[in-house]
Amino acid sequence: MSDTPVESAARTASVLAIDAGNSKTDVAIIAGDGSVLADARGPGFQPPAVGVAAAFDMLASTVDEALAKGRAQGAVIDGVDHVSACLANADLPVEERELTAALHARGWGRTAEVRNDTFAILRAGIDEPRGVAVVCGAGMNCVGLLPDGRTARFPAIGKISGDWGGGAGLAEEALWFAARAEDGRGAPTELARTLPAHFGLNSVYALIEALHLGHIASARKHELTPVLFATSAQGDHVARSLILRLAKEVVAMSTVALAKLGLLQEEAPVLLGGSVLAARHRALDEHITRLLAKKAPNAVIEVVTAPPVLGAGLLGLDHVGASAEARATLRAHYTRPRG
Repeated sequence: MSDTPVESAARTASVLAIDAGNSKTDVAIIAGDGSVLADARGPGFQPPAVGVAAAFDMLASTVDEALAKGRAQGAVIDGVDHVSACLANADLPVEERELTAALHARGWGRTAEVRNDTFAILRAGIDEPRGVAVVCGAGMNCVGLLPDGRTARFPAIGKISGDWGGGAGLAEEALWFAARAEDGRGAPTELARTLPAHFGLNSVYALIEALHLGHIASARKHELTPVLFATSAQGDHVARSLILRLAKEVVAMSTVALAKLGLLQEEAPVLLGGSVLAARHRALDEHITRLLAKKAPNAVIEVVTAPPVLGAGLLGLDHVGASAEARATLRAHYTRPRG
């Protein structure tokens, strides 16, 4: 029996949602009723490393996989109404414009919008586009959003834009204090023992040498961030001071974003995401809660555990004017327990 008009509409693609981070990309084909017709996962999106064209070529392979899955399962996909792309490295307006032009050139949808990937985490954690999100993974970023489309954001491209923190930054700071503790320039800290011990080494000097000569890949420095938190939990003063500084940075970014949107004194969600904040380190959580209560007493802290591609999809459904029921259907798909 052929599909009824309602059934057919439910199988028609409306939104192509893309969450493309540095390490992985998730793509979803979403119908107008919020059902997910197909999805796919691919490699990270890194225009600074490979160039915009090559980055979109890699992204295209993941999109093509999702589109092929959808068609194989009976979905009607002759282009989509809207492409909602939340992309890593879309940090500045000029970068968003360049990436938007490249996205339009692919012809995947009738309309397309590029946002920084932090917006995906923000929208994934809220039922309406209103609130602030702070993301602490390898780096730090913060964005805010209002239903009328106004946003608050930071360049978030590293130290030159005033940033401090993130997993990579914490690892670097921990190494700095450990090196100075071992050679006598700085205060004593257990980090001088715990950091090299993580790699089976007996001194910070040996760790410095191994990193410098490439015996330990530089990319593995991120492994030291959990060691820092563990050392802090054991009562080390230096490690604890770094955790407190990170909490202060989270609160500084979130309160500035709240103020820019006129939400500082209102009840508004402050969402925490990224690997460091989602790990729920007790001391960090307590510091953030205490400090934020002083500056934004009505803020409601929540930790985002839903996948960011949900946020990209919800932003897409917002754009096409989908119903509340459609948005609820999409959220249920990504948050229901998986058996």
